[in-house]
Amino acid sequence: MLERHEIETFLTLAEELHFGRTAERLGVTTGRVSHVIKKLERRIGAPLFERTSRVVRLTPIGRRLADDLAPLAAQMEAAVRRAVEAGRGVTGRLRVAFLGESTAPALLRAVALFTERHPDCEVEIQEVQLSNSRASLLDGSVDILIASYPFDGMACGPVLLREARVLAVAAGHPLAREESVSLEVLGDHPVVQYPSVTSAEFKRDRTPGHTPSGRPVPRGPVGGTFSEMLSLVALGKGVLPVGEHSRTYYPRPDIAYVPIRDAPPIERGPVWPATNTTARVREFVRAAADANPADANPADANPADANPADANPEAQAPSLR
Repeated sequence: MLERHEIETFLTLAEELHFGRTAERLGVTTGRVSHVIKKLERRIGAPLFERTSRVVRLTPIGRRLADDLAPLAAQMEAAVRRAVEAGRGVTGRLRVAFLGESTAPALLRAVALFTERHPDCEVEIQEVQLSNSRASLLDGSVDILIASYPFDGMACGPVLLREARVLAVAAGHPLAREESVSLEVLGDHPVVQYPSVTSAEFKRDRTPGHTPSGRPVPRGPVGGTFSEMLSLVALGKGVLPVGEHSRTYYPRPDIAYVPIRDAPPIERGPVWPATNTTARVREFVRAAADANPADANPADANPADANPADANPEAQAPSLR
């Protein structure tokens, strides 16, 4: 078995590819780093790094070992962090965010209840955009986010908000006069597209490639932000399925919102990296569910009653933004 300091030294050098920077990060001497790597290579029975006077490179065996060890080391670190959090209780700092104006009230209700329950934990609130929502979770600048489902590759909590779907069309569009439309109309009009950072599963849910009967849906232009996408709709460049809360949070005289009678509701709730499932995150998810019972089904009010893959903070959600 590898010692923890051996794994840490190897993975740090694999990232830095420089003995001096590795030693500085670990707070040891370069000689110590070299000694640990040589000892590890003897145990492996093969070189892990190619060393010259100018460059340090991973060998194929070293690259394979780094790829195999990195997720295991992250899981070990997360396990230790969870144990420490459990021992300390819910303290420290929690960074929470919302994506889209309609999710902000649910987040604020959750923050209020969480703060009441855990006054020793500082909560920071911020807004993220389509372009940086996933990156903010992955780089740790946000611990938990209230966003739309599906949100691929993240742990997902219980549904906090449900809303019917409507079709955003230009005010002068022929569909603007309809009382309601079917999803089949998407086959007759270009649909404005979400930016490239948005996941394939989310796009299939919001801007499907085919109608329910199998007809292809024409692809319209891509918008960088939600407001930009609505502006493309207003310009007559396409239509866009959205949630009915857009009527309230994005009212525009140049856009009409027409109910889609045969579409499932849009669902929103908390998402976070499964490796960042701390006591703070678990308690915030619980507070979010308790603080937003009106919009969720009874089964969603308690994380333990929801789908195990969603409600269990230790679980990875099946593969947004």
